[in-house]
Amino acid sequence: MKKVMLKTTLSLAIGMVSTQVFASGFALNEQSISGMGTGFAGRSSSAEDASTVFGNPAGMSRLKRQQVTGGMAAIDAKTDISDARGNRPGTNKGDMVPFTAVPMGFYVKPIDDHWAFGLGVYAPFGLITDYEKSFQGRNFGSKSEVKVVTFQPTVSYAFNDKVSIGFGPTFNRISGNLESALKTRYSPNDGSVQIKGDDIGYGYNIGILVQATDTTSVGLTYHSKVSYTLNGHTQIEAGAGTPSQVLKNARYDASLAIETPESADFSVTQSLTDDWKLYAGSTWTRWSRLKDITAENKGVTAATGGALAPTAFTTITEEQNWHDTWAYALGTSYQLNKQWVLRTGLSFDQSPTNNTNRSPRIPTGDRTIFSLGAGYSPTEDLTIDVAYSYLKEEAVNINRTNTLGQNYSAKYENSANGFGVGATYRF
Repeated sequence: MKKVMLKTTLSLAIGMVSTQVFASGFALNEQSISGMGTGFAGRSSSAEDASTVFGNPAGMSRLKRQQVTGGMAAIDAKTDISDARGNRPGTNKGDMVPFTAVPMGFYVKPIDDHWAFGLGVYAPFGLITDYEKSFQGRNFGSKSEVKVVTFQPTVSYAFNDKVSIGFGPTFNRISGNLESALKTRYSPNDGSVQIKGDDIGYGYNIGILVQATDTTSVGLTYHSKVSYTLNGHTQIEAGAGTPSQVLKNARYDASLAIETPESADFSVTQSLTDDWKLYAGSTWTRWSRLKDITAENKGVTAATGGALAPTAFTTITEEQNWHDTWAYALGTSYQLNKQWVLRTGLSFDQSPTNNTNRSPRIPTGDRTIFSLGAGYSPTEDLTIDVAYSYLKEEAVNINRTNTLGQNYSAKYENSANGFGVGATYRF
């Protein structure tokens, strides 16, 4: 029985790899509102504004004026849960993703004809899922909240008017608060397991941008992996009425090692006419690094007693076996007049999960995303961008059993609406 609670604690860590957002796994795409309008097609081959610090740092050399770009994307997700079964009673409302906002901000300053400097603050990864307390599958995950915030100073260099490169180190802070219900045959009521932790990790982004012809530009951007070891604590709360000789409240020092994956974005921007542009791109993400999740708990500060008492140092590993993914996007923009540009895009994004290991914390499948956007420039110094995206995932099935003999299976169908607003000011 010693492994029961640590196994539950480990399942909390797995919450770090699930969310219903506009990129696969727990990645976020929302670093540009102008890019959101074209479904992020052409993200590494065009430099529309200062958000190119993330999209392709080489694009900073294309911006001839000092500028600031900021914005926020909001995500309204919905999940339909059907055919739910399990040996515990409960509800399956499916509204576990609250209305969520993702902010971003960028700055670029041209230094001379060759060099440019930029700064970016954005969220490359993150999630929040919060099931109702009576959720039938609460023993396999009840709440997850993970945030990654990145600060990126960046430089770019233009060799000539055809080829430029860019590089920026990234300083990344991750924090997590993950919970799950705890129910044993000794407990008449639910207890809970909660793990909190944070860490700082380091990586880099690098890109190249080539003006292949007068009407065609090609870009390639690489975002490195980042390694973290979240240090914090695991808190176990016994359910009301649990015999003290079986389980008491306990607190452990805890650590969890995880890597956010590297990715490569290749895209092409083609000017069809003076007003029409066509964008195409593909992104590869190395999710196959996530073979398993390993949690370590040690340093008991309160006795739990009885048959469920943990050891002072225990490591438990649970397999995930994620696979690498590809995303594809096609978009277009039309310069309606001097003030207005209209955008649209269509994206296809693979899910890294598999049918064997999928859980209520990772209920995602392959997704299709349709996007619309517009940019309004009342003056040459100011552009206001808006965007809307609709995401629809394929239906996926979950079938889970734990070491206590509890089980849960269900069919999940996820969808989401995304709204973005941003502005660029040039000076």
